[in-house]
Amino acid sequence: MKSLLIALIVATGSVPLCAQQTPKDRQEQGTTPAAASIKTERIDATVFSNVKEPTSEAGYMDSAQVKALLHKIWLAEFRINDLLSQANPGRWKIGDSERRSFGQTMDGLHRALATAEDWRTQFGERTDSLYLGFETYVAFSAVLPRLQGVTQSVSLYENASFGAQCSQAGLHLFDLLQALQPYLEYLMRNQDRLIYATQTNLATCQKELGYAMSGHSGPAKPMKNIAPKFKGRPRSRRKVARAGSTEEKKGQGAAAKGAEELAGVKPTAKSRSKLPDSKAKPEEKEN
Repeated sequence: MKSLLIALIVATGSVPLCAQQTPKDRQEQGTTPAAASIKTERIDATVFSNVKEPTSEAGYMDSAQVKALLHKIWLAEFRINDLLSQANPGRWKIGDSERRSFGQTMDGLHRALATAEDWRTQFGERTDSLYLGFETYVAFSAVLPRLQGVTQSVSLYENASFGAQCSQAGLHLFDLLQALQPYLEYLMRNQDRLIYATQTNLATCQKELGYAMSGHSGPAKPMKNIAPKFKGRPRSRRKVARAGSTEEKKGQGAAAKGAEELAGVKPTAKSRSKLPDSKAKPEEKEN
């Protein structure tokens, strides 16, 4: 019993010691009253690590699967280039114009393959890019009609079996592009959902903000109708004409004064009023 009382006294005596700490003491300990009252929530990093991709959604492929498909497309492209290198249009029994046309078709096919390979390389580095995937699909799709034209010429002028091999390589590339199309649709669908969700959330936030600020802005205050005073208002035509005549009279008076000074006659106020122009005074002196 005695030990229990001693424990109670020690416990009750420790409480005032904690309560009597001043803000200065807390600052010395490195804590302020505001900082001591704020409690932050700790978020475990494992929450984000458990997030999984929607593997059951149509068209979904992970990065490794996309790269594997792109490698197959590269193998089909390599096969087409190998077949094109075996064609020998110089031995064909055709005219110069037809041989020249076939050469232009071959050059266009090689340029299309080089462009498609460039896009395929970029898409392999960023397999989640809808833009790069779309450009890769379009570039390889442009290869197929040019390859079809070369295949027809090879089958007709060189060897039918060799033309069949070229046609088979083109069909294999087409099948690979068809396998890539669902993944591009998956990327496009996700982009559309993201844009739609962003627009919807923005509209909701604007509406809620309008409701929240409706009571704080206050009612609209009517304004008095006041006639505005414009500075620099253009003068009326009558005032402009009057000002023009005044300036003309001033000019005539100055001209008359100059004529009198040249003639050696001292001008007076009466002579200025009687002489409207500068020609009258010299004529009087001559008479």
